[in-house]
Amino acid sequence: MFDPRQEFELLAEAYEKSGGQLDALRDAQVGSLVVSLNKILAKNEIPGLLIEGQETASGVRARITVKQGTVIERPVHLCFGVLPKEGVQEVVAEFVIEDQAKATFLAHCSFPNAVSVRHLMQGTVRVGKGAAMTYNETHFHGDEGGVEVLPVMRVEVAEGGEFRSEFKLTQGAAGRVEIDYEVRVGDHGLCELYAKVYGKQNDSIRVKESIYLDGGGARGLAKSRIVVTDRAESEVVGEIVGNGPSSRGHVDCVEIVQGKQARASAVPMLRVVDETAKLTHEAAIGSVDKKQVETLMARGLTESEAVEVVVQGLLR
Repeated sequence: MFDPRQEFELLAEAYEKSGGQLDALRDAQVGSLVVSLNKILAKNEIPGLLIEGQETASGVRARITVKQGTVIERPVHLCFGVLPKEGVQEVVAEFVIEDQAKATFLAHCSFPNAVSVRHLMQGTVRVGKGAAMTYNETHFHGDEGGVEVLPVMRVEVAEGGEFRSEFKLTQGAAGRVEIDYEVRVGDHGLCELYAKVYGKQNDSIRVKESIYLDGGGARGLAKSRIVVTDRAESEVVGEIVGNGPSSRGHVDCVEIVQGKQARASAVPMLRVVDETAKLTHEAAIGSVDKKQVETLMARGLTESEAVEVVVQGLLR
């Protein structure tokens, strides 16, 4: 058990290791929410940003609203973590970005000591007319691999709205990861989904991203970069449906496989409903580019160092 101050400091330390900006969590001018297991340790609202939080038996419920016309200049920082070796954290989050509002969220999820930790996230997002939301989620795991990360997100983007999301898990062992995102995009709206995961040991990675281009002129991109090594496995399903006239969508998947026991698969799914919609895809699965490795080795790196540089470049 940790006392609240110690818990905040330990979580802040893990947050910083995952790439988070520690000063931002203590800055009164920056919106933030810090959650450890099922306790809300800190919350900071700023003008135009409302954060309502409620602790539950196994996690938290949060409703985050950016009021109409508000432009949040500095990113809102969200910190979720589990410090004990075992535990379950269920996060139910609702984001409402009202008409013409804009905000960027940096979510950092830290499980540095995990041996058996489950992190579940059920998110709903509503992006209003002409509004824009960017949601970047980065994970920091220990080396044990005892983490299950199960995020589910349902997003609605209204006319002229924009939604961008990046899920990144490249530090520590991924464990079991199952991403399930579904986005519906209205007239002239935009959706871009990015996933970057580095699987090692016995990690299991599943990425399912679905974009429904419902409105006229709607645009969508589902882009994933996955690396698996040792005995890790990955499967990527990128789905785009062109329901709206003149809608445009693209699925882009690259998976790198290292070692004879690692496995990877990709399933692009495109469906055109309106005859004027246009959807495309590209997918590549294979080993690290040999020429890139040789070039780096010629500059003095060992083969393993050169491979790691190429991998980190792909996942950057």
